[in-house]
Amino acid sequence: HSALHSPSDRPTNMSESMPKVQESVIRKMTRLATQYNAVNLSQGFPNEPPPLKVRLALANAVMTGNAYDDVAVCTEEELSNSLVNTLTAPKTTPDESVTDVINQYSPPMGRPDARRAVSAYYQRLYGYTVSEDDITLTLGATEAVATALRTIGQPRNKVVIFEPFHELYPSQCGIFYLDPVFVTLRPSDNGSTWSYDEAELKDALKGATALILNTPHNPTGKVFQQNELKNIVDLCIQNDVYIITDEIYEHMCYPDSNGKQRNHTLIPHAFPEARDRVLVCNSLGKSASATGWRLGWCLHPPHLSDTYRGVHDQMVAMAPHPMQYASLAYLNLPDEYFTQQLPVRYKDRVAMLARTIQEVGFGVIMPEGSYYLFVDYRGVKELQGKTPMDAAMYLMKEVGVACVPGDNFYGKSTDGNHYLRFAACRSISDLRNAIERLKVLSAV
Repeated sequence: HSALHSPSDRPTNMSESMPKVQESVIRKMTRLATQYNAVNLSQGFPNEPPPLKVRLALANAVMTGNAYDDVAVCTEEELSNSLVNTLTAPKTTPDESVTDVINQYSPPMGRPDARRAVSAYYQRLYGYTVSEDDITLTLGATEAVATALRTIGQPRNKVVIFEPFHELYPSQCGIFYLDPVFVTLRPSDNGSTWSYDEAELKDALKGATALILNTPHNPTGKVFQQNELKNIVDLCIQNDVYIITDEIYEHMCYPDSNGKQRNHTLIPHAFPEARDRVLVCNSLGKSASATGWRLGWCLHPPHLSDTYRGVHDQMVAMAPHPMQYASLAYLNLPDEYFTQQLPVRYKDRVAMLARTIQEVGFGVIMPEGSYYLFVDYRGVKELQGKTPMDAAMYLMKEVGVACVPGDNFYGKSTDGNHYLRFAACRSISDLRNAIERLKVLSAV
């Protein structure tokens, strides 16, 4: 696969050359939530702050323009004292005489110490060894995925996407003139999870260039299990297909019905035979409650590193340098933050919201991970017969709760015509407010 293409590969007329992209429906619903004073359960971003140490690391970096002694191991108190000293010390040196490093450009692929910290993070949490030379810090996971697609894809190449999907995947395919091919996840026979049809996946992968795999999954909350991942990996190897993973919800995996904890699977570690065809995309946005920082990364196979970094450099130049530096504090948080705090934080919120929406008639398959509820609204009296957008707007205007219409997450199937997505990542007070408002609805 090559990232280059000849002029003859390009679209030949203006209508062909217009990318098939549109405004984000999710962000549109967020704007409307503000307009109608609705509780925003549409866009999946937290509204609580990042860990204090991570914020202090960023503040120190921006104010001094230079690295603190060892931000990875220093305490919150040390960082606080450093910031106070910076803000209160008499100014003896004019600004033009101060050397500022961190508010300026970093190397395009990211600070070496931050890339080493990403490498150490995977070694510590997964036992997986990856060289800093095969890690690029990106403008969030969004850019990590986009750069991966451009690195391995040429116009009219096929990209396989599980639907329901996050809307950015087919939109990014449109920007790069790639052709998305959809494989539909459907409720299992016992209604406890979501599953795909192996024959449908096998057919979709024929002649494809890449498959995008998001697990834990947005919007269904599915955590792909080992046997499913083995099947996906085997089929991708058979068909010479790259795997681009989106792992931003990796620490939000919940226990199964027997109380056994589900765990995220890092594909290149669990399936080393696929290591040279997997690009792992991730971000601190959701796990650190820092979605506005736009700091992500990609682990790319060595033979793709130069091309990946070249595409990244030309598209965005670099990830924000101060956030790169602050990521040193995030990536070195205690293991308990990732393995104990994050799963419990969102599991309880998902369960709290799920109880209420089930009571008023929504059909719920409890998520195995992430922090979304993708629910069937046909059992809610007030929403019967409505399109997904009409149902979402009814909840927005009449109930005061914002969600996302389910058909926004589909490209082939009409299954989304009776679904809505709620994001349970907001503060406890926001969720309680939304729950009280939703109680005005009634089951059929």
